[in-house]
Amino acid sequence: MSDIECFIPEMSGDEISTVVESFSRSDSFSGVTVLSEKSIRSTSVLRSLADAVSSGYMLIYTRDVPAEAGAYALDRFISVAEETGADMLYSDHYDLVRTEDGETRRLHPLIDCQKGAVRDDFDFGPVLVFRSSSFRRAVREMDEDYVYGALYDLRLRMKRIVHINEPLYTDIPFDFRKSGERQFDYVDPRNREVQQEMERICTAYLKRIGAWLAPSFKEYVPAADETFPVRASVVIPVRNRVRTIGDAVRSALSQNADFAYNVIVVDNRSSDGTSELLRDMAAEHTGDGGVPKLIHIIPSEEDLGIGGCWNLAVDSPECGEFAVQLDSDDVYSGPDTLSMIVSAFDSQGCAMVIGTYSMTDFNMNPIPPGVIDHREWTDANGRNNALRINGLGAPRAFRTSLLRQFRFPDVCYGEDYAMGLRISREYRIGRIYDVLYCCRRWEGNSDAALSSENVNANNLYKDRLRTWEIEARIALNRRRQGTGLSEESDKGISA
Repeated sequence: MSDIECFIPEMSGDEISTVVESFSRSDSFSGVTVLSEKSIRSTSVLRSLADAVSSGYMLIYTRDVPAEAGAYALDRFISVAEETGADMLYSDHYDLVRTEDGETRRLHPLIDCQKGAVRDDFDFGPVLVFRSSSFRRAVREMDEDYVYGALYDLRLRMKRIVHINEPLYTDIPFDFRKSGERQFDYVDPRNREVQQEMERICTAYLKRIGAWLAPSFKEYVPAADETFPVRASVVIPVRNRVRTIGDAVRSALSQNADFAYNVIVVDNRSSDGTSELLRDMAAEHTGDGGVPKLIHIIPSEEDLGIGGCWNLAVDSPECGEFAVQLDSDDVYSGPDTLSMIVSAFDSQGCAMVIGTYSMTDFNMNPIPPGVIDHREWTDANGRNNALRINGLGAPRAFRTSLLRQFRFPDVCYGEDYAMGLRISREYRIGRIYDVLYCCRRWEGNSDAALSSENVNANNLYKDRLRTWEIEARIALNRRRQGTGLSEESDKGISA
């Protein structure tokens, strides 16, 4: 069997001894090198490792606390690598959790790395194993030095990444925040420099695989017979949100606009009093000539997700030219939100508009990380960078005719992201960097405290969305090359 050399960060002498003892229980273990450099995430460190490694395989441990490898764990990594031809491997592991009753090991399952797993926060765990020849090849190909994203750049250069769904080591976790607290880290303004570097890495990768899209867009041309009853509709899917739905609806109904609009609430068979509240509110609000201002729809179907509720609202004959999102937990930040969104459609020539939101607690008090503006988005590269991040921002607004053409996937997570990717493949997405929306975080949020299994399922689904979108973009670029059409002239080719 080939041997494996392990590279670990600086630790105390006792901690290093712990790591060496557990690694040495594998026959293939050939030694540990302690890294004196501060960050394994810099390109310069990876270059030094490529020069130093002499074994057939190498393990990089990315945490500065000791891990405990299982018996023959390194041998298992190498066995799977040689059976599969893997360039890089990672595995499930245990988390060592300390409680009042002592320590216990809790399984930490990971998900498979597929073509669309191009987000920079993909969870590989802290133990990364590489075929040394593949590692050296990837490092030789690196044409830019990075301070924060070298490991991201490295793994995007790996041709075959294998997930071993067996727990091969025990890790000591360090981030015990709930899922709803962690999910906004990537848009924290304090991380902007890091995010800009990650964007450059992802852009270079998309260009290498032929999935990058140039900064030119199809012009949206309305059909000759396209008519709508109002200019805009605020769409609110809801299920069992009696504590918050009244605030959301009142926020939508209080918009000041010089155009006709309405509010469409798709009440997904609520059972907590939400339906009764909405029925009363709908009876109180009518527009000019007795036309309902608040449309309360209860689906006949019993199996709709949020995406299905959106499709139902969009298909409604009451839906306006633009469909504007408002979650049942949230409120618009002021009475001019709807006017600003419609103005952006008119001035920016776009098919979708995304605004800026502020994070608040249930009582509307600002909470970290504060304002989320997604200023990483640009006309030049926004739709490419959209493949790297897990969300596009809020509030989101769409041309209704395109929603009727593309359709939301009928799921309860990622439906808006899927639509944003699909629209951005061809059309411009406009941005508004003024705060339009308050995102209320409270214990009732559907993503407030997800289990690790649910987090994995959500991440797996969005990675799959990205896989499909990358494949579609590669195919679109090939068709354009085959026909000699530029993107500017490509108005007749179906994407």
